[in-house]
Amino acid sequence: MNDQHTSNETVTIYTNGACSGNPGPGGWGALLQKPGKTKKMKGSAAETTNNRMELMAAIKALEVLRDAPRKVQLYTDSTYVRDGLTQWLPNWKANSWKTANKKPVKNMDLWQRLDAANQRHDVEWHWVKGHAGNEGNEVADELARQGMAMYLGKRN
Repeated sequence: MNDQHTSNETVTIYTNGACSGNPGPGGWGALLQKPGKTKKMKGSAAETTNNRMELMAAIKALEVLRDAPRKVQLYTDSTYVRDGLTQWLPNWKANSWKTANKKPVKNMDLWQRLDAANQRHDVEWHWVKGHAGNEGNEVADELARQGMAMYLGKRN
């Protein structure tokens, strides 16, 4: 990414995923904040896993930032997502999307999509403890549960 074309306005993002059963109906949620503006996003899948919903939350949040490359502070309670992107991804790519054990990377389709979305922006990845009172994380969790509820027949 070319930093001289990055917007100076930082976007703070909180993401979360939820799943009823694993696999089962799932949802994802994202809270995006920048000065003077807040955006809430959610979505769902009929048959998925918690890890896929955690990945989808980050993907959708980064993909919606289309107007210019952004400085992003992204908070997730998923060490799978944070560590996957910040530590494991370079080795997976170098090893033709195989793990250290020579097995195909699980959720490769979403990892590739997240990698592409991440490369468009200047993202700092942060882990936050889930269900510990962090307001942004709690909102993202509620959005993910609302997304999941769409497949469980509940109304929100």
